[in-house]
Amino acid sequence: MGRHADDSATAAAADAPPAAAADPGAISPAAARALFRAGLSTPTAGWSRGFTQANLIIVPRESAADVRLFAESNPQACPILGVLEAGQTSGALLAGGDIRTDVGRYTVYEHGVLVESPTDLLARWQDDLVTFIVGCSFTFESALQAGGVPVRHIDQGVNVPMYRTNRRCTPAGSLAGPLVVSMRPIPAAQVLDAVNITSHYPAVHGAPVHFGDPAELGIGDLSRPDFGDAVELAPGDVPVFWACGVTPQAAVMESRPPLAFGHAPGHMLITDARDADYYVP
Repeated sequence: MGRHADDSATAAAADAPPAAAADPGAISPAAARALFRAGLSTPTAGWSRGFTQANLIIVPRESAADVRLFAESNPQACPILGVLEAGQTSGALLAGGDIRTDVGRYTVYEHGVLVESPTDLLARWQDDLVTFIVGCSFTFESALQAGGVPVRHIDQGVNVPMYRTNRRCTPAGSLAGPLVVSMRPIPAAQVLDAVNITSHYPAVHGAPVHFGDPAELGIGDLSRPDFGDAVELAPGDVPVFWACGVTPQAAVMESRPPLAFGHAPGHMLITDARDADYYVP
């Protein structure tokens, strides 16, 4: 009986998803990607300190020109860090990696409808798919922390909250949609510090697009984000909003192309680039 119990426990352990590292911030990008490739699914804020995280938008070649034009027309929301051409699954930003498996969770859209959130895209992959790797505001969070500015969602162990706004992106080709923003509560006395620090990272969204009253962005309730998790504001905090790389997915939802893929919001591609690579003095 004891042997059977041990065998069952061994089998269960083999089937269980891999556990996150004790300190995800200390793990290398390659090791983080290996964990996601093995089945781990978790938001990545605070992971692989010093290394750049990125959003994804993946479309068939026939839609790629429109995505590129949309990104170029809305560079603060959609800063392109790299492109994997049709059928490519790896590149300089994820050396030895696989774009189909190395993100903790993906999104699958058919005619703008989210139909699936798998942990890999192997069953869905097509040789005509083009991958756009888009800058992410997680990149400047270590700089905020180093500057003494708290990052509440990391402190609270939740995903960053993201909201659709009443601001429209510049339409391009077949794509149109709202600006999506991420929100970080910042102590009022440190808002200008946060603006100054993040303005040095224009390739990963740069300075905030708004701070203060969320209603000016058409956000009615901070406790109900469209993506991610609600974050508690401390007394004296001001909500500060940055353009967000989920914006292309919002455009996909509105414009309804036949097929598109992305990362699940907050579940980013951890690249081999360093945050310092995107710092502009």
